[in-house]
Amino acid sequence: MGKALGFKEDYFFWETIRELSAHYDYRMITVTENHQEIWLESDKNKEFPVIRLIRHDLDWANWLKRDIERTLQNGERIRRKLYKKPINILSIYVSKFAPVDDHDFSSRVASFKKTNVNTFLLTCENFHDSLQNLEHVLKKPLSIQVLEENEIDEEKVLAVKKNAISESVKKAKAEQKVFQNANKPFFTYIFMAVQIAVFILMEFNGGSTNSKTLIEFGAKFSPYIIQGEWWRFFTPMIVHIGFIHLLMNTFSLYLIGAEVERIYGNARFLFIYIFAGFAGTLGSFIMTPNLSAGASGAIFGCFGALLYFGIVYPKLFMRSMGSSVIVLIIINLIYGFTVSGIDNAGHIGGLIGGFLAAGVVHLPKSKNIFRQLAFLIGTVILTYSLLQFGFNHQESEAIDDNTMAMLAQKYIDDDEEDKAEEMLFKYVESNPDAPLSLFMLGNLSFDKKDIYKARDYYEKAIESNPDLYEAHYNLALVYMNLESFDQAKEQADKAIELAPDNKSYTKLLEEIEKQL
Repeated sequence: MGKALGFKEDYFFWETIRELSAHYDYRMITVTENHQEIWLESDKNKEFPVIRLIRHDLDWANWLKRDIERTLQNGERIRRKLYKKPINILSIYVSKFAPVDDHDFSSRVASFKKTNVNTFLLTCENFHDSLQNLEHVLKKPLSIQVLEENEIDEEKVLAVKKNAISESVKKAKAEQKVFQNANKPFFTYIFMAVQIAVFILMEFNGGSTNSKTLIEFGAKFSPYIIQGEWWRFFTPMIVHIGFIHLLMNTFSLYLIGAEVERIYGNARFLFIYIFAGFAGTLGSFIMTPNLSAGASGAIFGCFGALLYFGIVYPKLFMRSMGSSVIVLIIINLIYGFTVSGIDNAGHIGGLIGGFLAAGVVHLPKSKNIFRQLAFLIGTVILTYSLLQFGFNHQESEAIDDNTMAMLAQKYIDDDEEDKAEEMLFKYVESNPDAPLSLFMLGNLSFDKKDIYKARDYYEKAIESNPDLYEAHYNLALVYMNLESFDQAKEQADKAIELAPDNKSYTKLLEEIEKQL
C-alpha cells in the first residue's frame, strides 16, 4: 500500500478516484498490478473523457518527462480503441512534493498524434491549494474530506480504496444490466414465425415470386397505396420474394432483432421494429412506384436503434459492438447501391426510422423527457412531410406502363372494369407510348364488342411495341370478326413468329386458313 509516511498521499489518491467515480460517472478502465496507476473514463465529461491518476513521489523532472511520454503512447492506444476522434487526457500525479529540480511546475500539456495529455500535480504538502487548482481545471467541485496526517492510517486508506473500487464496480454492473434486460426476446420470434408462415401460404397460392401473389399478400405497390391502401406501408415487412430473400432476412432478424429486443425490452422493440418497417416502405414509396417487399427496412431499423444506443452510451457501444455495427451498415448500403434489384431506399428509410423510434422510446430504466419529446415532435413532422411529398410525387410522376397494367388488372380481377378502363384511358392520354396499357384497353373494348375501337388500340400497342405477340394474336381475332382474313393471317403469322411454342396461335392460324 505504501510506506507509513505515504498514508496521506495514498488517502488523497484513492479519495480523488472515489470522488470522480461517485459524482462524475468515471469508471476504471485500466489498473496496474500494484494499484498505483489508475485510468478512468466517462461518457459525460467532454473536456476530459479520460483521467489518469498515478501515485508516485516525484523526485526528478527527468522521470516526469519520461512518464509523460509513456502516458501519451498509452493514451493514443486508448483513443484508437474507444474514441477514434481526438481527445484530451488529464494526467494527475499525487505526490508529497513537486520535483526537486522543477519548483515552478504546475501543469503542462503534451501532444502525440490525436492525443493531448494535460499534466497536473496534486501535492499533499500544499493540498488545499492543489485541490482548488484541480477544481479549476476540471470545472467541477470536489467534496474531498481533508484530513491531517495524524488522522490517516492504513485502515483508513484501505476503507477509501474499497469505496473507490466499489463505485467503479457499480458502474460496470450498471453497464452489464443494459445487455441483461429481464425481458427475453419475444416479438423477434413472433415476426420470424409470421414471415415464415406468410411465405408458405404464398408458395401454395401462386408462388412468392409471382407479382400477383405478392400484391395479394400485401407487398408494397405504390399505385395501390395512392388509391387508399395505406396498410401496405406495414404489411411488406412480413412478405418476402423467394426463399433466399426469406432466409437472409430471417437469419438477420434472429441475430440483430434479438439483441435490440434484449437492450430495449419487448414493448419498445415492437414499436421500433414496426415504425422502422413503415419508414422503410415510406422511403421506397417516395423513390419508386414498383413492387417491393421484405423485412430489410425493419432490420435496418434495428441497426438504427443500435446507433441510438451508441449516442446514449458511446464508450460502451464502441467497446461492445460499435465497430461491427457500423461496418455492417456500410457494407450493406454499398451492396445495395451496387447490386441491381435491391431497394436501398427502403434500407435507408428503415435505418433512419429505427433511430428516430429509439429516440422516442429511449432506453429502459432511463428517461430523458426533453430529448424524447424532441424526437417525437421531429419524427411526427418528418413523417407527415414525407407522406405529403410521397403522395404528391407519385401522383405527379408518370407511373411506368407495366405498373399501370398491373394495377388495371387488379381492378379487372375485382370486376371493376369501368374503373380500370378510366384509369388506362387517362394514362395513355399523357403516355401514348404505353403498349401494355393500350393492349388492355383493346381487351376491354373487345369484351364490350366494340370491335373497331379494339382494333385501334391493338394497332397502337403494336406500333409502340412490335414484339408484343399477344397484341398480334388479339388483332388477328379482331380481323376475323371483321372478316378481313388476309389481315388476320398476317397478324397470326407474326404472333407465331414471336411465340412459336404457343399452340393457341397455331390453332388460330389453321382456322383463318380455312376461311381463305
